[in-house]
Amino acid sequence: AIMRVKIFLMGLTMIFFSACKREEHIKEESGKYQVTNPVQRDTTFFNEYVCQIKSIQHIELRAIERGYLQKIYVDEGQTVKKGQLLFQIMPLIYKAEMQKAKAEVDFAEIEYKNTKSLADNNIVSANELAMVKAKLDKANAELALARVHFDFTEIRAPFDGIIGRFNDVRLGSLVEEGDLLTTLSDNSKMWVYFNVPEAEYLGYAKSKNSGKAVQVRLKMANNELFSQPGIIETIESDFNNETGNIAFRATFDNPGKLIRHGQTGNILMPVVLKKALLIPQKATFEVLDKKYVFVIDQDHRVRSIPVKVEHEIPNIYAVKAELDASSIVLIDGLRKVRNGDRVEYQKKTFDSVIKEIQNLQAE
Repeated sequence: AIMRVKIFLMGLTMIFFSACKREEHIKEESGKYQVTNPVQRDTTFFNEYVCQIKSIQHIELRAIERGYLQKIYVDEGQTVKKGQLLFQIMPLIYKAEMQKAKAEVDFAEIEYKNTKSLADNNIVSANELAMVKAKLDKANAELALARVHFDFTEIRAPFDGIIGRFNDVRLGSLVEEGDLLTTLSDNSKMWVYFNVPEAEYLGYAKSKNSGKAVQVRLKMANNELFSQPGIIETIESDFNNETGNIAFRATFDNPGKLIRHGQTGNILMPVVLKKALLIPQKATFEVLDKKYVFVIDQDHRVRSIPVKVEHEIPNIYAVKAELDASSIVLIDGLRKVRNGDRVEYQKKTFDSVIKEIQNLQAE
């Protein structure tokens, strides 16, 4: 009986090892897995930030005097030049006041000339001449004030720009002092504002110490890149304690006036990595929120190792891990293999793997 039990156990052992060999044989014969080597190289990627676009000058044009809107010389969206007449508020009252002030100046000048002639002949005192001179100065001041009020009835462009939407003003409208008429935007250059997290701000500050101005690109609402690069010129003094962000401002030349005040988009700010270790994103898998890759040793055995992602680039991770350019990393069949499995593989270059992924995404 003991002999029969031993024979039975030996049979089970042979069946078990035979099954293991068949399983291993199946993995070897099931097909070749694709692998690649990590690369270590200098690379540049772009951090992307939502932004708001403002004109370098954007002002409100308001009525300075009360009156009826007599003429409108421009239209909404029209390009105007500095000093160009835009609106005319009925000037009759102010014109009359200016003419009255001018007549008083003429009268005061005649009186002053006569009094001065008498003073020169010692007929009147110097004090009387001084009083007449003061009267003339007062008349000139009142004329200057009347002329200012008259000039305020003409609203002119303070700089080259584009007229905004009219604020419910039409010919004949009664406008009060301070009423908004329209806006004027100088779009020759644009200020683009965006918020940067503290960690990324520190990276920017470190690169800025090299003395080179950092160029950024603007991705517009249609996902196209604006033709002109921008330069980061200013950074706000304080961080926002609620968001942990700080505001940046980039300036863009806008020669074709394509972008306008109030638009939105995304800023692409470059980040340069020196000798970064790069692997395809598809080579990684997650276990309990940690990322791993499968590497293959000289015996074609699979082993998982952890990786720490430092930067995420489209289809690529820059990582810290026990890898180098000679490591062999599995890039397909990650769910089909386990630690210790023996596999056959076909090697592809890193660049060809990334290109294949990009081609699939483009289809």
